[in-house]
Amino acid sequence: MKTYRTFSVSLLLCLASTMQAQPREVVNLNYGWDFARDSLFTQSYQIDVPHDFQIEQPWVAPSADERADNSDVAANIKSRLSARGFKEMGAGWYRKIITPDATLKGRRILLDFEGIMYVGDVWLNGKHIGGTDYGYVGFQIDITQQLHYGQPNELIVKAHTMTERNSRWYTGGGLFRNVSLINTSADLYFERHPLYITTRDNQFVNISADVTNRTKNRQTLVRVTIYDPEGRQIVKQTASCSGNPQSRTQNLRLAEIEIPKPQLWDTEHPNLYTAKVELLYQDGTVADEVSEQFGIRTIEYGPAFGLKLNGQKVLLRGYANHHTLGALGAAAYPRAIEKRIQMMKQFGINHIRTSHNPYSRDFIRLCDKYGILVVDELYDKWTQQHTGGRVPFMNHWAQDVTEWITRDRNSPSVVMWSLGNELQQDPNQPFGDFGVTCYKMMRPVVHRYDSTRQITVAMHPRYRNWQTDSLPCDLAMQTDIQAYNYRYMYFPGDGRRFPWMTFYQSEASINKMGPNWFEMDLDKVVGLAYWGAIDYLGESQGWPAKGWAQGVFDIALEPKPKAYFMKSFLKNEPLVRIAVVEDTENDIEWNGIQTGNDIETENWNRAAGSKVNLYTYTNGDEVELLLNGKRLGRRTNPTDPENRNRILWKNIAYQAGRLEAVAYKQGKVIARHTIETTGKAVKLIASPDNSQWKADGQDLQHIRITAVDSKGRRVFAATDELQFEVEGDARIIAVTNGDITSEELNVTNHRRLWQGSAMVILRAGQQPSKISLKTISHKYKTVITKFETK
Repeated sequence: MKTYRTFSVSLLLCLASTMQAQPREVVNLNYGWDFARDSLFTQSYQIDVPHDFQIEQPWVAPSADERADNSDVAANIKSRLSARGFKEMGAGWYRKIITPDATLKGRRILLDFEGIMYVGDVWLNGKHIGGTDYGYVGFQIDITQQLHYGQPNELIVKAHTMTERNSRWYTGGGLFRNVSLINTSADLYFERHPLYITTRDNQFVNISADVTNRTKNRQTLVRVTIYDPEGRQIVKQTASCSGNPQSRTQNLRLAEIEIPKPQLWDTEHPNLYTAKVELLYQDGTVADEVSEQFGIRTIEYGPAFGLKLNGQKVLLRGYANHHTLGALGAAAYPRAIEKRIQMMKQFGINHIRTSHNPYSRDFIRLCDKYGILVVDELYDKWTQQHTGGRVPFMNHWAQDVTEWITRDRNSPSVVMWSLGNELQQDPNQPFGDFGVTCYKMMRPVVHRYDSTRQITVAMHPRYRNWQTDSLPCDLAMQTDIQAYNYRYMYFPGDGRRFPWMTFYQSEASINKMGPNWFEMDLDKVVGLAYWGAIDYLGESQGWPAKGWAQGVFDIALEPKPKAYFMKSFLKNEPLVRIAVVEDTENDIEWNGIQTGNDIETENWNRAAGSKVNLYTYTNGDEVELLLNGKRLGRRTNPTDPENRNRILWKNIAYQAGRLEAVAYKQGKVIARHTIETTGKAVKLIASPDNSQWKADGQDLQHIRITAVDSKGRRVFAATDELQFEVEGDARIIAVTNGDITSEELNVTNHRRLWQGSAMVILRAGQQPSKISLKTISHKYKTVITKFETK
């Protein structure tokens, strides 16, 4: 793992005294940037990275003459900005002054960006020194020669979202991931993402490293130390390595290392080892060092079983979403990512597909930590339009592939590479053959940097062409894994005709949730990923919705009732849940797929004399429904794939009180769920989520505010506006309530309740502090919530 140190601008003057004693140090540059929107600092304010400047902008409603554009069925263009979250396109400018000590001269200094959204340019002291044409992947710039040592240096970054047509979803904009300054020796050092760690037979570890040796001695001394998951040193060895004598930069292959009594990595036991690799001068002093976590595990694919992890069949029980984080926009906060992973694991998820671009490195590390299986995806479509929009796709794909693979290849969570999404429907792909030539070009480059994983492309439709579905598309005949979006019903037929094929439902419709799981041959398939399981900005079906709202969690991370249906078959845990049907949206279609869902709630405050339809979601054998203790019936869980685990109850006559569902298995009660008629809201309660809030300048605290009645029950009808005030070293960075149609902005200090709930998100400062949050309204007593960061 990298060692991060935080320095303010003034403290950068003292860099030399700390760095001279370190072979490598990564200095965090996330804090104290000047930011200006669309102008070069004539009106600026200070921000900290990660930062998404688009999320701060006002919503832009469509004009009266804007109409849906159906010329591209995959783009979901309901109006000019509907796909991009109704935020205007443009540039954001960032400026920071850094002052390296004069004694650093002679060291090697690198500027590292983990990403700039969507394309980016970097200037140092007025000179353009680099940038990115595809901001989802990182890059670094050697600034050793450009720096003025002992003097202030002006660093300027321009981030541009490009045009509304350059993405099919909300990307956000800006310095949305970490920025660092790296200091190493100048004559013996590791290259970028230098380590390649593989395992054999779940016991042996091989490590190679990309090294530059500019010393007079061409033999390179390398010391490898391995620590077990508990942090105990278990291996330490030194070797003298030689590479190509004609090149200063070499790939050094170290000896195979046997791990005593290995602790395997899997979804329930995500054991992580650490390898520290040091480059040594001939006198034994350390010139450079890097550390990387890895897991010991095997993965195997085959048409007879799908996927095996450590020799055991495992199904990908997953979801696919864009990289954004709700009210936080694109800013890649590790705590926000962790919160989502923890939540989804509770509902049975063990897999995430990174649609349709690499997520942050912190995301991958957290999947390593929590045992999430990742299908790591690089692109949407292989065109200039969809990969940044600034330069032709063919000009940057090789660099993108190299950065992406070398960054993530040591992570045990990554079990498959995906090179793109829904390509074959576009004959305008490079070479005009629906992606086949591009795939054949990219696949060897992937294998150059990692040969341990299978490669796929997510395909939709899976047809050879639009006129016939008799055969899979040409690209499906080339990929290692046949990944179809939505078209799981073709797995059996394609498997009979092409018995070497192994199938993965790379996107599954939530509208067809249940059938698209139960109708697959689960013994043979790899699994699935439910598309848009968490509501997100962008890809709106039309104003005033600011984004996708067909998930099973709302954009404020509240589970909708259908989340429990998903849990009933993805997790082996007794469950029953009541879902009252408020309305239906089954007529919504996108890209040939039904995406609309019943609007469901757990609200049991209804109009007198009304009748309701409801579902009980369960993995029991039977469910009994009781209203105020009176039995309304006992029904068997259907066994057909279309209705399994959900029981429909029609025309239930509403009565105020208590509605209870009781689930049985083999005649015994296994689970209960109750919803109740509530009284009026009388107070607010605040529920924080982070008991270990760190004063690291980046850690988050999500506080859920709920309106409750006198018995502490959530009152869904409460819509009161709340005001938030913070004291201490923390600040409000977002507010939300789950309403995708709300006209309220996310970057402010107030929010209405929606369905009785709202959420405020605080970002910690860099000093340990006592912090208090006041939640104020005209109706309720002010709630003061106290915290302490450490």
